[in-house]
Amino acid sequence: MMQVRPATDSDGPAIARLIADVFADYENCPFDRTEFPELDAPASHYSARGGALFIGEVEAHPFPIAASLAYSVPEPGIAELHKFYLDKSLRGRRMGFQIYERVLSEIRSRGLRRIRLWTDTRFQSGHRFYERAGFARQPVTRFLDDVTQAWEYAYTIELKPA
Repeated sequence: MMQVRPATDSDGPAIARLIADVFADYENCPFDRTEFPELDAPASHYSARGGALFIGEVEAHPFPIAASLAYSVPEPGIAELHKFYLDKSLRGRRMGFQIYERVLSEIRSRGLRRIRLWTDTRFQSGHRFYERAGFARQPVTRFLDDVTQAWEYAYTIELKPA
């Protein structure tokens, strides 16, 4: 079972390790910590953008943080997901849904009606997760001119009123 809690600013190094481990599973997907300045104070970063960052901890897991998921509110009524990472050893065990449902509950409680996100085209297990959760892939991609040189897909979901 995973314990989900709001992140603190001191969680930045452990979140960076999680992201680096996930990126290492993909060819030509290097992790450069300097391209993630938000991890210097991650809780404050997402709070300043109207959202929050949550982390998942699993007892007896070798690293302190095994999952992360953040959201921001870039415009009225819309949440945008960020930093959705899950340790490879925990995939397929509904742990991704556990942290997602915690964040979704908060998004719904705030009356937000739509969620959007961008995801690297290489992260196929993530795409399957989003589609199972009801997200629809949009007919648009974007290029990240960073160390990963990634192309990303856009996904959205419309939320029904609670």
